[in-house]
Parts: sequence; C-alpha cells; structure tokens
Amino acid sequence: MDMFDKKKILITGGTGSLGQALTKKILQSNVDSIRIYSRDEFKQTQMKSEFDDDRLRFLIGDIRDKSRLQRGMENIDIVIHAAALKHIGTAEYNPFEAVKTNIIGSQNLIDVCLDEKVETVLAVGTDKAVSPFNTYGATKLLMERLFVSANNYRGSHKTKFLSVRYGNVLGSRGSILPVFIDQIKDGKKITITDPEMTRFNITMEDALGLIMRALDTGKAGQVFIPKLKAYKVDTLKESLIELLNSNSETSIIGVRPGEKYHESLINEHELRITFETKQDYILFDEIVSQLKSDQKQDLQKANLQQEYSSDKVELLTKDELKQELLQHDLIKNNSNY
Repeated sequence: MDMFDKKKILITGGTGSLGQALTKKILQSNVDSIRIYSRDEFKQTQMKSEFDDDRLRFLIGDIRDKSRLQRGMENIDIVIHAAALKHIGTAEYNPFEAVKTNIIGSQNLIDVCLDEKVETVLAVGTDKAVSPFNTYGATKLLMERLFVSANNYRGSHKTKFLSVRYGNVLGSRGSILPVFIDQIKDGKKITITDPEMTRFNITMEDALGLIMRALDTGKAGQVFIPKLKAYKVDTLKESLIELLNSNSETSIIGVRPGEKYHESLINEHELRITFETKQDYILFDEIVSQLKSDQKQDLQKANLQQEYSSDKVELLTKDELKQELLQHDLIKNNSNY
C-alpha cells in the first residue's frame, strides 16, 4: 500500500464499521497519521483503546459544521468520506436531516478539500443511489454527482474526486445478517420481508479491496463498482439455520418503506459509460471534461447488456453461502455463539 506511504489520512465517519476496518487496513502501511472524524464520542473512546496506535488522531466533528471540518483538514493528503445518515427508515421520516448530512455535508467536505489542497478525495457511495426509490438513495445520488462535478470547477487545484459504489456489506451494522443471528439466538421467529428478495454478496474484505483499487488507480470523476455474485434472502436464512443448528420459524413481514426488492449497481442508462477491469466496473461520467479518451486506453467497454442488479447475476447456492459465512468468520463476529 505504497499510496499511503508517509501520507496523512482523514476518514469521515471513521468510527463506523467501514471506518474501523479502513483504519485497521491502512495502519498496516507506512502511513504518517490517520484522523478519525466523527460525532460519536463513545465510539472514539472505544476505538482509541482498541487500536492503541500513536498514528491515530480523534476529532469530534460533524460534516455539517464547515468551520470544524476546515480545522480538521489541515495538511491532509487523502480523505475517505464514509460519513452519512444511512438508515433508510430514519431518512424517510427525517428527510431534511438526510439532506443536511448527505448533500450539504458532502459539499462542505468538497469545498474544504479544495481550500486545503487535498490530493485525493474518495466518497463511499451505495447501490441505493441507482434509480433511487427512497430519500436516502436520492441524497446519496446527489452526493455522488457532487463528487463527479467537483472535478469540473477545481480550477488550478489538483484535488482528485472519485467514488466507489456498492451495497450493504454482509455482517456490517445495518445488514440483515446480525439481525437474523440475534433472532435465532433469542429463539425468535426470523423476520423476512420477502424470500425472493436478493442482495449482492460483498464482505468487508471485498469493500476494502474496492476502495484500495480506486485510490491506487482511479482517476478524477470515476465511480468504481465491484463485480459480485448475489444471494436470495431466504438462502441466507436457511444457511444460518443449518450452521447454527436452529429450528427457528420464519415470519414474512413484507417490504419496508423505501426498500427495494433487488439491489442495482448500474442502471440501463449508465451502460454506455461503463468500462471494466478484471475485478471492477468503472463509470466514466460524460460531464467531467477531464475524462479524455487517453484515460480509457487501458480499459475495455463493459460487456453488460442489461442493468447490473442482484437478480440478474449468478446467485450463490446455500452451500456456497455457508462457505462464505465460515470463511470470513461472519457468524462468530456477529454473535455470542
């Protein structure tokens, strides 16, 4: 990870699942320092004790607060923007709070990064931004657009803005895995919205790999999207029942407000601007004037004929999904079993 050699890094939302995983990963390099920027005092205290590394700095702050963000950004080389109001239900009932964090907060970050001459700024996006069906997705779509367009008005600044886009990480906070495990552990019925609902299969290791590839090879305005398999929600449930030797019953509760049946990472309108590598799809947005043909010379046009969604890719079998859960210690890390 030479890209972090002697660099100063700032991670917004650094106390979250992804932020902590990123911190652990980057600390394996010869990084100068990592600043954890978040609102959660308790989690920062926990994280400081757990990591116990002199290269870590902890800053209490909100991306809505531009002046605080400006102070925290001094002399930073690379920013990974993982802060967001991300729970779909919360955003549906508090839409303007989602706007203030995900849109206005992200624009604050862009402005401050330009002012402080940050080298690279990477935003962590979501599948919910593709043809958005809910408030959270709509705000994250606008966040992604802000990051793309920031490359057009950076002027003489050399700051590079780019993004990654993926779905819920299996086992992270907000994913269904810990919910299912807790329900099994407590002897409750397993609540499923719809057995036929599908989700892309992405682990934390996959997400970290995507971010590292984007930081290492990405160019201004690009959006990196991983090539993934998927699974049915019912297959995940059955896998857990077998692995945990459970006889839990199932309760079908129906789709929640703002929830999609299937995850989509590239819609049909984006196919014409999608290129690919062995591991990823890469979007070249046409509004970014810097994205000339010479930046595409090492890539090939993506061989996608339809929307890239979780119901249109290879689905993991129950045995394959069980192997994934065991290989990544996802049951152990999400339960007290």
